[in-house]
Amino acid sequence: MPRGKNINLFLMDGDATGRIKCTLANWIGVAYKIPRTEIDKCKNREDLKWSGVYFLFGVSDDTGENITYIGQAGTRKNGEGILYRLMEHKRNPEKDYWTEAVVFTTSNNSFGPTEISYLENRFCNLAIAANRYKIKNSNDPCPGHITEEKESELEEFVDYAKLVMGTLGHKIFVPLTATAPAADDSSADSEELELFLTRNIKKIGFTVEAAAKQTTEGFVVLKGSKIAPSSGTDDTISPGNLKKRKECRIEADILQEDVLFNSPSSAAEFVTGKSANGWVCWKNKEGKTLDELAKLASDDKQ
Repeated sequence: MPRGKNINLFLMDGDATGRIKCTLANWIGVAYKIPRTEIDKCKNREDLKWSGVYFLFGVSDDTGENITYIGQAGTRKNGEGILYRLMEHKRNPEKDYWTEAVVFTTSNNSFGPTEISYLENRFCNLAIAANRYKIKNSNDPCPGHITEEKESELEEFVDYAKLVMGTLGHKIFVPLTATAPAADDSSADSEELELFLTRNIKKIGFTVEAAAKQTTEGFVVLKGSKIAPSSGTDDTISPGNLKKRKECRIEADILQEDVLFNSPSSAAEFVTGKSANGWVCWKNKEGKTLDELAKLASDDKQ
């Protein structure tokens, strides 16, 4: 059974859109969320002159996708560690895509070169695996050589950092199909329900075969789904789903990535190429519709 967490968010400028300092009970880590425009205000913060790992977050002007750069900063002779690197990036015209930074350091400046190299590598690999953001790093960071004792210690730091990062608004480490933890042992199976949609489009002689999962964020159509080609769409499909079809990676009518939707019906429309009632179209492996499953779940709670 998961335990609750007490996370402290300090609005440094008295404004939710300004700088935020984040700490967590029984954790040596300290996190900062800093808008790019507010970097200069941090010059007097001693802990931002220490070693740590940082993320530069932005959105691509060309594709609209979320992008990030993950870097590390060691304490320098001039005392300007993380802050110095952020100011360098702010002045760099090649890194004008980012609008805010998230920084992880410690309350006691205990990170050395080995620790920050390991963390940079782990954060990069976790972000790549989650596939939520385009990672701007050109090279794979070296994890360095650490003892198993130190690895265990740093993995605990990573677990807390993942929690804090989500709290600060970036689900960079959370796959679209991530399973939410069960509230207690008596609840239903904690894994998300996998659903399927099969439809024969006679006009073009094509069969849609899609799979999806309903998650806490919405409805995710899974990579590998066979979706209707452009020739199979009609004028009932929404402009939003037409646009999403053009932006998603689709090869030979096979979806090459997980795609998140706000509703089962929007997901059904996306894969069939026409308006559809997702509560009836999507079924579990036993053939029960999503609507029937929702009614059964409601009856069980009464």
